[in-house]
Amino acid sequence: MLEVFGLCRLIVRTIAVIGATATGRAFAAAAAAAGYTVVLEDVSREMRDCGVASIASLLQERRESGTLTEEATTAAFRNISTESTVETAIRHAELIVEAVPEELEMKLELFTIFDKFAKPDAIFVSTLEKLSILDISDVTIRRDRCMGMRFVRDESGEDTLELVPTALTSLETQQICREVADKLSKNVRVVRDRDPA
Repeated sequence: MLEVFGLCRLIVRTIAVIGATATGRAFAAAAAAAGYTVVLEDVSREMRDCGVASIASLLQERRESGTLTEEATTAAFRNISTESTVETAIRHAELIVEAVPEELEMKLELFTIFDKFAKPDAIFVSTLEKLSILDISDVTIRRDRCMGMRFVRDESGEDTLELVPTALTSLETQQICREVADKLSKNVRVVRDRDPA
């Protein structure tokens, strides 16, 4: 924590990525390369193993393209660990990224678990595309600390990280997520949340 004008401001050091999907792997690789401690969770051991192998490949691609040095690639891979339960994965995380398939019930269940087991000041992020983050945040008492973040490919073929605040997302949450996003991607933009169902 950092004292700012007498207030505690969240410092993100650990990011939990829930779901070793392609989206989750990409997010985990970017976060690890940016220097964050990353905990990747999936109930399937096979998915976790495939996720780690995929992250290693993504980091190697960055090294070969010159965006990461060999030392930075090794350090990034060391930043990755895995867990088999959500509760364990999120225990020490300041930022929790839900990256499961686009199924509302699954996302609602995860946000309920986040609300119960996460650190009091943790931020909850969803990588949703077709659903409203406001709908998903409805199951938590921390609606001001909920946000959407997702990687998309823009018209020019560049990867862009979209930030999706809701009408209830606090300014502090938006600022912290923007700081993280700027470390994860050179292209960041803020987009409007989808209308609630």
